[in-house]
Amino acid sequence: MPTALVLSAGGMYAAWEVGVWKALRHRFQPDLVVGASAGAWNGWAIAGGCPVEELIESWLDPSTADIMRPNWRRLGLMRPETLHQRARQLFARYRPRIPFGLTLVEVPRLQSVLVRDAEVTWQLLTATCSIPILFPAVRIGGRRYVDGGLLGALPLWAACEMGATRVVAVNALNTLPFRALHRLLGQRRPAPGPRISLIEPSAPLGSLRDAVRWSRANVERWVEQGENDANRMLTSITM
Repeated sequence: MPTALVLSAGGMYAAWEVGVWKALRHRFQPDLVVGASAGAWNGWAIAGGCPVEELIESWLDPSTADIMRPNWRRLGLMRPETLHQRARQLFARYRPRIPFGLTLVEVPRLQSVLVRDAEVTWQLLTATCSIPILFPAVRIGGRRYVDGGLLGALPLWAACEMGATRVVAVNALNTLPFRALHRLLGQRRPAPGPRISLIEPSAPLGSLRDAVRWSRANVERWVEQGENDANRMLTSITM
């Protein structure tokens, strides 16, 4: 029975997911990985065999702050060049060793899209993190795509489409504002059937500003909290 690791969107909060994976990795090895937005970047590295210590260091790297640095020449937008550069680096560094999928939202149709395995390119890794308003849509093959978490932070539906019958779901965005947004936009729901073990933050990770602003202290705190949150769930998710 294929078991999926599903990683949510979360901006900088996705550092919490790395702490969760640090606790899970010795007790649970997924058959496939699915992610949205920053969760897709974590998932790409995990599926590619990235050591958890290396993944933590990537989040602690001060250059991560450059991804969310404002571009004053384009009012309301961050600098897309840094996002593109980091996506290219991530794509070049790892190649998934197990099935992998990421989600995007095609605009203006507002349709969720799953892209998997060899179809994934660095441009798609960029698009899945292109938060609307903050970053411009990414044009690929004549279509425009934005952040995969826009219509649903936790892409359980995509894991089902990839054949998962069990899911370990890691959701960094469990507070009321994010839940309300996804209800308003019409979050896509999974087909009934998969057995789901859900891990969420036991305490709020921070403010909306914290979700888009890099802070070493926050990253360290989130990784520690993620590890603790996962350890509390280990007995229920051991496969």
